[in-house]
Amino acid sequence: MKLSTERILTTHVGSLPRPPDVSDMLLAKEEGTLADQGAFDACMTGAVADVVRQQVEVGVDVVSDGEMSKIGYSTYIKDRLNGFSGDSPRRVPADLALYPEYVQRIASQGQTPRLKRAMCTGEISVKDEAPLEKDIANMAAALEGSGATEGFMNAASPGVISLFQPNQHYPSQEAYLAALADIMRAEYEALHAAGFVIQLDCPDLAMGRHTMYADESDDAFVAHAAAQVEALNHALEKVPAEAARLHLCWGNYEGPHVCDIELDAIYDVVMRAKPQAISFEAANPRHAHEWVVFAERGVPEDKVLIPGVIDSVSNFVEHPGLVAERICRFADIVGRERVIAGADCGFATFAGFGKIDPAICYAKLRTLSEGAAMASDRLW
Repeated sequence: MKLSTERILTTHVGSLPRPPDVSDMLLAKEEGTLADQGAFDACMTGAVADVVRQQVEVGVDVVSDGEMSKIGYSTYIKDRLNGFSGDSPRRVPADLALYPEYVQRIASQGQTPRLKRAMCTGEISVKDEAPLEKDIANMAAALEGSGATEGFMNAASPGVISLFQPNQHYPSQEAYLAALADIMRAEYEALHAAGFVIQLDCPDLAMGRHTMYADESDDAFVAHAAAQVEALNHALEKVPAEAARLHLCWGNYEGPHVCDIELDAIYDVVMRAKPQAISFEAANPRHAHEWVVFAERGVPEDKVLIPGVIDSVSNFVEHPGLVAERICRFADIVGRERVIAGADCGFATFAGFGKIDPAICYAKLRTLSEGAAMASDRLW
């Protein structure tokens, strides 16, 4: 990935608000009512071109395809792989379970995603390579002449797939993770071969504590997380560390988050992951204080930090001065050349669902760019 010795670069986590026609197409495909695959493909090609242009216009340096073609950042794999079917019971996050009236209120307001979370019910194998090939072609075409510094593309980690698509087939969770690592490595290697930085989405390493593993101890969860990192590293065997980044997340939803595991508890496991860069939440009220963990524990010299310096679940537009302050805090810890300014999480995790107004999303990305420019003036 490109780093700068002249200024702070900007990026985000991946998903961006999908236009209504894109969401309608994705939901029709999800529900099995899509009538015209050609129209779907043309819609996605145009949407990726538009979203790359919009990112560049507001000053984002390292851009994505906005995950336009994906119904969700993890559940998209059921369209590409055999072995997944049906739907799985929803696990209410432990923090939300403490506030059932709040859960009812957000459900009544339509603030829950409309998508299936299939289970693994059979042997995993490749079903269709075309969606990945189309994603790569669309992003390559959109980047051409865009003026962006670099492009990245998201991919689900083995761990997050296992979190959202529970195992009903393999004899153990370890066997399931191993199968996922073996099958997903082809996607990672294809994205790398196409010249993109790969972002491995890994909310399983944090959010998994208060969802799938809510009934276990912190120590038991950390052991699970270590196994998930081992599976990820195996899948990335042929991808250089500097070509990959990892996104750590406690759940991209507005909620109390009082059951989130502390960063300090998972820090060593996260730092053992192969990707060079770590993207993480550092702006929201539950995790903004954890910059001290990096300062106190130390950051390996081969790691790059992508702190979230703008929030992803509120329509507040941060002041550029606050953004600059947050960036400089991390630059003081690891050095200015090892910081890329990012967002806490995606702005549209699932198609047809999200609280962030699209125009405000881009206002937040613009203030990210403005804050990075202010930080650059201070640091250089």
